[in-house]
Amino acid sequence: MATVELTKENFQSYVEGNNLLIIDFWAPWCGPCRSFAPTYETVSEQHEDVVFAKVNTEEQQELAGMFSIRSIPTLMIFKEQVIVFSQAGSLPESALQEVIGKAKDLDMDVVRAEMAKEEQQSA
Repeated sequence: MATVELTKENFQSYVEGNNLLIIDFWAPWCGPCRSFAPTYETVSEQHEDVVFAKVNTEEQQELAGMFSIRSIPTLMIFKEQVIVFSQAGSLPESALQEVIGKAKDLDMDVVRAEMAKEEQQSA
């Protein structure tokens, strides 16, 4: 599956409409972003059950700001509309595959229970 370009207009529908969404926040002038792009594309072709997306932080500054993107590339994974991974910096292919595998294996009932517990403790 080809990667999709996310904008502030279509972002929410992709988050809500996909079980697993991986986002690469990048910019055209960023050397590490350009170096990471082929790895991201290669891995995206190996996971038909995952939506791979890109956010051009130059064109989508509002989206980058919403997620406090300070360094690019930054990878973010949404599972069932919850951010389960966020990390600045590019990953080698093996590490990206590992992160995707862990995200797929996450039990979201456990994640939501932990989030609720943390919310109660901070209230």
